[in-house]
Amino acid sequence: MVRGALAALALLALLGGCDGPWSEDRSRIETARDFPPADRPVAPTVSTKWSTEEARDRVNEAEDVMDSADVRPGMTVADIGAGDGYYTVRLAQRVGPGGRVLAQDIIPEVIERLADRVARERLDNVSLKLGAVDDPRLPAASFDRVFMVHMYHEIGEPYAFLWRLRPALREGGQVIVVDGDRPIAQHGTPFRLLVCEFEAVGYKLVSYDDKQHAGGYLARFVPEGDRPAPDAIKVCDNP
Repeated sequence: MVRGALAALALLALLGGCDGPWSEDRSRIETARDFPPADRPVAPTVSTKWSTEEARDRVNEAEDVMDSADVRPGMTVADIGAGDGYYTVRLAQRVGPGGRVLAQDIIPEVIERLADRVARERLDNVSLKLGAVDDPRLPAASFDRVFMVHMYHEIGEPYAFLWRLRPALREGGQVIVVDGDRPIAQHGTPFRLLVCEFEAVGYKLVSYDDKQHAGGYLARFVPEGDRPAPDAIKVCDNP
């Protein structure tokens, strides 16, 4: 049994190339196997709503978050994990007719419901996109801001996802993450882990804001340096 395990390890070493040993994990989506798996759990999607829209508006959540993210008229913004469209609708109003919002989710039924809302509210500056667990599938060099609100802890392949997200940013573009500083099992992302995973793929933290009325913190990231090769990404420890 030991000899068999040693032989398998030797074979992996001989194969070399871009694939790490994680590429043999058949339980993962094939397109993510060039990337390391995250050393942490993934929170299940239990609801597309973090809270009611009325309750969120009472504390001025979206307006405050958009102000902190410096979202301005004419910008192009992506709303990743858009769900029922709380931020999609408000981002569309903020960027105005000269801007664009792309609302993305990985659940087809959610996209269908959001499409109905976009049509009903006549949001002509909003388009929709079905993403994947390891790829947001965003067009390159297209976005001034990419929002990820209360959904980062649900990303099953964070290293592949963030790596493939980076080219979608325009010069000066930023990724905006809103999440709770708590364990992933409690539907949050420990802030230290969030920063580590972003840095592992070639982003830099530029600001942190306490946003308890929005359920936790707001972190802004920008690309820095070159993207690492997938097999050079160092996995972060789950605190």
